[in-house]
This record gives sequence, C-alpha cells and structure tokens, in this order.
Amino acid sequence: MGWLWWVGGALTLGILEMLSLDLVLVMFAGGALAGALAYALGAPLAVQIVVAALTSTILLVTLRPWLLRHLKGRVDLPETNAAALVGRPAVVVSTVDGTTGRVKLVGEVWTARTADGGALPPGTAVTVTKIDGATAVVSPAAATATGDTAAPGVAPA
Repeated sequence: MGWLWWVGGALTLGILEMLSLDLVLVMFAGGALAGALAYALGAPLAVQIVVAALTSTILLVTLRPWLLRHLKGRVDLPETNAAALVGRPAVVVSTVDGTTGRVKLVGEVWTARTADGGALPPGTAVTVTKIDGATAVVSPAAATATGDTAAPGVAPA
C-alpha cells in the first residue's frame, strides 16, 4: 500500500508541472516513481527516500538541460517582462543624459539614461537598448525614410 503514496505524489507533481511548465516538478515526479519502485522491491523507507532523491537529482542535472535545449530549439519562446522592452521605441519626457532623465515607454514613464552619455531634449524619439534595473538605457532613434524621428505609436508627453 505504501507504493500508492509514491505514485500519488508523482501524479500530484505531474499535475503541478502542467501548471508551472518549468520541467522541475516532473523530475521530482520521476524520483517519486523511483521511490515506488524501491518500495515494490522491498527496500526500507530510508532507502526509498534516498533512491527518490538521487533519481530526482540525476534527472534535474542531466535530463532537464537536454529537454530545455531541445524545447528552445523547436519553439520560439517570446521575451517577457523587462527583456521584451529592449528595442522598443520611446519618447523623451524630460531631458535624458548619461545619469538621469525620463522617457515614455509603452504608455508608462520610465527613468532613463543615455547609452553614450549625451543629452537628449524632451520630444526626442529614442530606442531602448537595455534595461538596467528600473532604468531604461536609450539611444536616439534612427530617422525614418521621410525624415520623421517620432517613435511609432508613442505620442510625446
């Protein structure tokens, strides 16, 4: 009857993995199945726990990196959070120099500084080159074919 606890734990971890999609809990589920196998072979509880822990560790160290490499090679994973802001257009709200300033980025006002240390006046179209903590590092946007430097979809504040 003890193997049911191991299998129940493996199923629970498998369900939770479907919610997290980190490929971590499924490795612990594999360890739990190894613990169930150890129980079926008549091992004492301490050995079952060691087998489950060792199997989980081995799966985390070997199988998970391999699965992640193959998953990222097959599916384009979109950037999220701050990483998604790099390359986005913005407009200078208050003068931006090498240490301080403000830009309007995706509808929000961000603290900003220039990448090269130069000063940019309000209304200048810029492009985010990096996010450094809560500060957008910006560079002047390249002029469009018509000579207009306004960032698309972003109105000056």
